[in-house]
Amino acid sequence: EVKDNKSSEIKKQQLQKYATKKQADLEKKWKIGYNQFFEGKYGEAIATENQVLKEDSKFYKAYAVKGIALAYNGNFKEGMQQIDNSLKLKPNYGYARFNKALANELYGYYPEAIKWYKKDLEVEKFEWSYYGIASIYGRKGDINNTVKYLKLAIAINPNIKNVAKNEKDFDKVKGRKEFKQLIS
Repeated sequence: EVKDNKSSEIKKQQLQKYATKKQADLEKKWKIGYNQFFEGKYGEAIATENQVLKEDSKFYKAYAVKGIALAYNGNFKEGMQQIDNSLKLKPNYGYARFNKALANELYGYYPEAIKWYKKDLEVEKFEWSYYGIASIYGRKGDINNTVKYLKLAIAINPNIKNVAKNEKDFDKVKGRKEFKQLIS
């Protein structure tokens, strides 16, 4: 009986080791797709994340990357479905919330984008969510909200000043002294 218990424990440890390695391998593959998205290789990112999802249909991170890559690749509807799949599996996954906002912004659905940027901020203080909100207000010429949200982004990451200087979304407010003071 002691031998059986020890054998069972060894099998349990081996299974745990296998599961941990499989998870690590999926993380590596997911990260490749994530990087492909940031390199503008949307089709490759989608294909990579499809491989991850084929191995593990509950890998929520892969749905988030696949979704934003689909949106950038011209397929908003399917992209949103994929991001929603990620959020069904992990409702508080900040990157999926951010991607839902970003996709909405990309397609000009600004009120929905702001709503989702704020939902992202409920779970993480992400400078790019503040920046996204600021850029939407900048397009509208709303100097007060532009400065309010851009200030919050800069407080997290001062390098955002350099990005904002060349951002066309701020063209309507770039000449305003409040904006100039903030990014100087």
